[in-house]
Amino acid sequence: MNNIIKFLHNRRSVTAKNMISNHVNEEDLNNILSCGTRVPDHGALNPWELFVIKDEARFRIGNEILVKEFKLSNPDTSDDDLDYERNRFCRASVVIAVLFKPVSHPKIPQSEMFLSAGAVCSNLLLAAQSLGYAAQWLTEWYAYNPSIIRELGGNPDTDKIAGFIYIGDKAKDPNERRRPNKEKVIKYIVS
Repeated sequence: MNNIIKFLHNRRSVTAKNMISNHVNEEDLNNILSCGTRVPDHGALNPWELFVIKDEARFRIGNEILVKEFKLSNPDTSDDDLDYERNRFCRASVVIAVLFKPVSHPKIPQSEMFLSAGAVCSNLLLAAQSLGYAAQWLTEWYAYNPSIIRELGGNPDTDKIAGFIYIGDKAKDPNERRRPNKEKVIKYIVS
């Protein structure tokens, strides 16, 4: 079996809560980012931007944005919950935010552009995992928060976060999860 096919058959995300923040090799990170941008993109519009969040920025965003925004939505939250939000990005070594930035085009719909941003997320995830890193694609509450979109230089009225790709080392091997029954999700049209 081809190595790529074998990898895809066995690919599994490690959840961010089961990651260890450790060093991500800069050459590996550059390769992951390069692979991330090699996606289908009708019209070569690049309707997305990638933001690498690492080192102290992980702590700063947690302290300055995540805690504040979480508390606004959850005024009775506990100190433990606030600490969790404060350290959310610190679960991984690197977090790559993919910001969908639609482009005005007379023939290409925004839905295609958003799919391209999703393909960026998928490529980043696969590239990181193929290099042996633990990785997970997440869109949790903060992916829909206007303050995070503004932090990334986006406009909350038009731009969206397609995902956060967490990259680190695994604390333990992931469990296999239930996969779809192929007979239920794959249909053939032959005539």
